[in-house]
Amino acid sequence: MREILNRYIPERAVSPIFKMIKDNNVHLKIVNERKTRHGDYRRMPNGTQQITVNANLNEYRFLITLVHEIAHLQAFEKFGRQIKPHGREWKYTFKELMLPFIRPDIFPSVLLPVIARHFKNPTASSDTDAKLSVALKTFDPENDKNYIFEIPVGGIFRIYNGKTFKKGERKIKRYECLEVDTGKVYLFQPNAEVELLKN
Repeated sequence: MREILNRYIPERAVSPIFKMIKDNNVHLKIVNERKTRHGDYRRMPNGTQQITVNANLNEYRFLITLVHEIAHLQAFEKFGRQIKPHGREWKYTFKELMLPFIRPDIFPSVLLPVIARHFKNPTASSDTDAKLSVALKTFDPENDKNYIFEIPVGGIFRIYNGKTFKKGERKIKRYECLEVDTGKVYLFQPNAEVELLKN
């Protein structure tokens, strides 16, 4: 397991993460990319604890995702299964588990203030914190995608499932975008990754 973790998370995080996995009796599965989630936690019918994490994540996002899922397990164990999945018990547990990792020998100095700010009140997904998502993205391999916030109003873009949209105005935190084929309006996070078709 240590050798596998070495391929996916920063070197200085391997030993403490290995201990977390062992102490919580976690079966860790590293899976192909899923567009809708970076990872998940399930208590299996036989009582085992299973965590899956996408293999395509950069080492910093992988670490945050893995700790996020372990926090689900620990929060349910400590506070009971009736708690909200991303409620205050989970937030508290996630912060406690992440704190020892927020240091310069694990995360690059450019990420530390953004991560520290995020963990004052962690969100259900690192993607819903646009600043953290964009900061983490700088450590991904280059691709031809754009963020919604980079596309001009009126620009046409395509999402992962092939649907095309016309970008509209920003409404509070998200952008109203018109699906070209149906005329339906959808809200997009500013840091959603899309393919620009035309300005």
